[in-house]
Amino acid sequence: MIESLLHLDGNILLFIQEFLRNPLLTPIMRVITTLGNSGAIWIVFALLLLAIPKTRRVGCMLAAALLGTLLINNMVLKNLVARTRPYEVIEGLTYLVKTPTDFSFPSGHAGCAFAAAGIMFRRLPGKYGVPALILAILISLSRLYVGVHYPSDVLFGVISGIVISYMAEALIARLWKEPENFGERK
Repeated sequence: MIESLLHLDGNILLFIQEFLRNPLLTPIMRVITTLGNSGAIWIVFALLLLAIPKTRRVGCMLAAALLGTLLINNMVLKNLVARTRPYEVIEGLTYLVKTPTDFSFPSGHAGCAFAAAGIMFRRLPGKYGVPALILAILISLSRLYVGVHYPSDVLFGVISGIVISYMAEALIARLWKEPENFGERK
């Protein structure tokens, strides 16, 4: 069963490389994947939200979610699972970005993106939350496109990011007793 899933993971990446990669899309996907490096774009959003008094609570939720993904996904799970990057294992697979220095599982980019975007989608008006969710999807897919993660790495990153976003949201809501006032989704 596990062997079949690993084989499927590899075949999906080879399919992407063979049939989806192209000279027009590759530079775009490189930029998109770079936005997720070290959670940079999400840190910028958290800082912006923290700087505005009426979105400060959401900014705290975002910061807590980013910290949660750093601790759980990047520091604990990556080192516990220690999964080799796909381009090191799958014959013929090439990667399109700088060589990552950490392990593959789970995708830190996907975890971070969905932790942040989940909160933004649930807590901010749609004109902010929907683009954040779209960006999270694009960053996650870009990790497959550039060949540095298996699909299961990204899928688990997405799931863990969503779970961590709810945990961070609940933690800050419990600690922060002030009423919210930014037209959050209910």
